Amino acid sequence: MELRKTFQFEAAHRLPHLPETHKCHRLHGHSFQAEVVVAGRCDPELGWVMDYADISKAFKPVWEQLDHRYLNEIPGLENPTSENIAIWIWTRLKPRLPLLTEIGIAETCTARCVYRGD
Repeated sequence: MELRKTFQFEAAHRLPHLPETHKCHRLHGHSFQAEVVVAGRCDPELGWVMDYADISKAFKPVWEQLDHRYLNEIPGLENPTSENIAIWIWTRLKPRLPLLTEIGIAETCTARCVYRGD
């Protein structure tokens, strides 16, 4: 069974390794969506894999580091591509959510990446 919970954060970034002529090299912002996916067996007594509130509680400190921030200033996100943001979140969340199986990052309605750990 999988549970998926989506969180939104607003943040600015630029991709410093791209050519100066690339639009993403310039400072810009997104309404990012982070989807946290956990998977496991459904508890027969409770009828769930885990409480969605526990996912929210685990994600809150991560969200607080990202929301309304300039991502390039966050240690580990000096090159804040969607892929690097997904890995950065995974690294911080996996110890708190052992059932974590996937992090999805959407920076627009049509552009999304998925990370499933190493």
